[in-house]
Amino acid sequence: MPKRMIQMLAVVLVVVAALGFVKFQQIQAAMAAGKSFKMPPEAVTTVVAKPQTWAATAQAVGSVAPVQGVTLSADQPGVVSAVDFESGARVRAGQVLIALDTRQERAQLASVEAQADLARTALARSKKIFEQQLIPQAEYDQADALSKQADAVVNEVRAAIDRKTIRAPFSGVAGIRMVNVGQYVRSGDAMVPLQSEDPIYVNFSVPQQQVGQIRVGATVRAAADSGEAAIAVGRVTAIDPVVDEATRNVKVQATFLNTRGRLRAGSYVTVSVTTGMHEPLVAVPVSAISYAPYGNSVFIVEKMKGPDGKEYLGVRQQFVKLGAAQGDQVAVISGVKAGEEVVSSGVFKLRPAAAVVVNNKVQPGNSAAPKPEDS
Repeated sequence: MPKRMIQMLAVVLVVVAALGFVKFQQIQAAMAAGKSFKMPPEAVTTVVAKPQTWAATAQAVGSVAPVQGVTLSADQPGVVSAVDFESGARVRAGQVLIALDTRQERAQLASVEAQADLARTALARSKKIFEQQLIPQAEYDQADALSKQADAVVNEVRAAIDRKTIRAPFSGVAGIRMVNVGQYVRSGDAMVPLQSEDPIYVNFSVPQQQVGQIRVGATVRAAADSGEAAIAVGRVTAIDPVVDEATRNVKVQATFLNTRGRLRAGSYVTVSVTTGMHEPLVAVPVSAISYAPYGNSVFIVEKMKGPDGKEYLGVRQQFVKLGAAQGDQVAVISGVKAGEEVVSSGVFKLRPAAAVVVNNKVQPGNSAAPKPEDS
């Protein structure tokens, strides 16, 4: 019996050893295959960095302000009888927006108009009698004065009625109304803000050292954030002649067409002012930049050697310092030299030393002046 058990254990050990040897051979083969495996090259497009000359720009933070902006208020106390606009609607100059109750004033107007008619009739009668020399000059003058006084009272009541009719002083966009029909308002109570949005101003300040480079008529680009493309293009229309003693900055005002309403009064924008100077630089497509919190970078295509000593086409990650942007391009202040081949699309799938294959049949936009401008 023990001999049979020993034989069975020997058979089991042989089987286990055979299975282990086979598995060991499989692992060795897998490791060898892993060492010899190479990632397939990534398809990318590239551009050759070229030196360019761009007009120098001055950067600043600006505040959007309306060309005309007011908060309409009640001129006289009264009860709101009508609201003839919708909040946020565009209104025309002279359009009636809010009307106050004028029943009492209109009753007074009827009374004073009747008195004015009577005074004019008395004046006409006095004139005929005076021409016949039946009354003295003083009596005729008194009748004339009474007629003029009655007309003045009529005009005063009409003015009071007109002051209870709130009209738009200029064309623009009405804000959210602050009164309702039937509400009693006091003199000076705010009723509705009104802003003229097209054209619109952007006010900003530049250091006194740069103000000499800015001229009236210079191009100004405004963006909602420094990293975004321009949302509007305007012109410098005014430069303050006085330097602020506290900051040593000079205020500049630019005017923008705002037909699409992309600039809103009270908001802040980043502005870029084109100066008369020009500076050489290297520009690459915006799509070539890999933006990251720890730093922006590009991938430069160059010949590399693999672990096996063979040469292949790969990419080197290069951190860069960026300048201003124009159209589809961004200026590279440092990190890229003219003549280097830079990946222009597909950067999101790359890593340092990755193998690439260049296919430039379809290229992303790479124009400093694209059409449309904010493409």
